[in-house]
Amino acid sequence: MIDTKGRSLELFYIDGHPDGMVTAELFNWTGHVFVTPRTRLTEALRRKEADYTGVYLLLGEKDGQDFAYIGEAEDLSTRLKQHAAATDKDWWETAVLVSASANRLNKAHVKYLEARLVTMAREIGHTPLHNGNAPSLPGLTEADIAKMEAFLANLMVVLPAIRVDMFIQRSRPAGSSRPVPTFEAPEAGTNPTTTETARFFLHKPRIDLTAKAIFQDGEFVVEAGSQARTEWHGEGTYKPLHEELVRSGILQLAGEHRVFTKDYAFRSPSAAAAVVFGHPVSGPAAWKLEDNPDITFRDWQAQQLAAIPDEGADS
Repeated sequence: MIDTKGRSLELFYIDGHPDGMVTAELFNWTGHVFVTPRTRLTEALRRKEADYTGVYLLLGEKDGQDFAYIGEAEDLSTRLKQHAAATDKDWWETAVLVSASANRLNKAHVKYLEARLVTMAREIGHTPLHNGNAPSLPGLTEADIAKMEAFLANLMVVLPAIRVDMFIQRSRPAGSSRPVPTFEAPEAGTNPTTTETARFFLHKPRIDLTAKAIFQDGEFVVEAGSQARTEWHGEGTYKPLHEELVRSGILQLAGEHRVFTKDYAFRSPSAAAAVVFGHPVSGPAAWKLEDNPDITFRDWQAQQLAAIPDEGADS
């Protein structure tokens, strides 16, 4: 589990552009992450860290969906040159090189990291892999395993910051979301209870479709057992997400609807509502508070904000 305490992350845009070459490092971590577009590979492989031992990700699209390859090498530069020349890997557009300061990782370390990353990516199922069989874990001492697991935990903090989200586990076992306190509507003339956790629901009577969700820790989690439309209708930003959840088995057919087989954390109430209804919709207006259906998510959020005292206000 990733530590939830605050962390300090340094991003350095080597060529001054956020879509160019970028390095990422955490304070008090020996790891070093280097991101390069394929179009800048020549310049990237001239850098010192490109000659280090490490693991790497190749990221791109294939057949209209995200695609990736995970590998390891004692010399990252040599391996990346091979991939750039390979005819079966024309799809990748971005490379992420992961090494350690002073080239501290050895062959056994990176084989362990590669095996763990492949396993994690396949278990999460967000992004299909070009990899064939899953690599086996090398024999490491208990101390080295502990070091590599700590290295991975830090890497999982860095990757989302550089827009690599294939290792974010958004699905959770059914019922794993924490119970939340019952919402109590504020009395007239008083502020509502300030809580960042509440339960919401969606209901479409015409097709007898119902979904329930919990908003907690900044995530909008649709609960297992919630229903969704069987197919996406028309176009829209969240069409690929609906298709991904169907492909991964999180949304499975059950009678006239699909059903969430696991709790799933969406990035926004609109994303959650769109997947449930099968078309774009305003989530803040669609989700209703479970204990008070007259209150929408938008209303509830406004109440939370209104309860925050203005700085400098009279006491």
